[in-house]
Amino acid sequence: MELNSLTNTPGARERRKRVGRGCGSGMGKTSCKGQKGQQSRKGHKHKLMFEGGQMPLVRRLPKRGFNNAAFNAKALAVNVSDLEKKFEDGAEITVESLAKAGFSDNKQPKIKILADGELTKKFTVKVPCSAAAKAKIEKAGGSVVA
Repeated sequence: MELNSLTNTPGARERRKRVGRGCGSGMGKTSCKGQKGQQSRKGHKHKLMFEGGQMPLVRRLPKRGFNNAAFNAKALAVNVSDLEKKFEDGAEITVESLAKAGFSDNKQPKIKILADGELTKKFTVKVPCSAAAKAKIEKAGGSVVA
């Protein structure tokens, strides 16, 4: 590839529309703005949803429906393998101990322990767990109190 062989892709460089340059250009006289009216005047800025002074459609229609975003709090997922790395054998796992270990910043209202990974240490878990995580914890000799 050489510099003299480089070309632009079609449509990459379009010339500016030069309006008001005489009848022969096809864009003379009214400069593509039609006849009279607000939009033909200089300084006109089209405001979003402006309908010439009548009540906009957005404001004419009633607000309806329900937004579930406020109630749709996701649970913070903590895997069994994460507990294996951060806690020593015989530890009691609560919401506070998980926050101290750096799993949550107390802004997350829900925490749930999931069963991804292996577990060899005994834990006393006082946080909600999935059924598979509960089985792994009890198989390792620990207990779930939730």
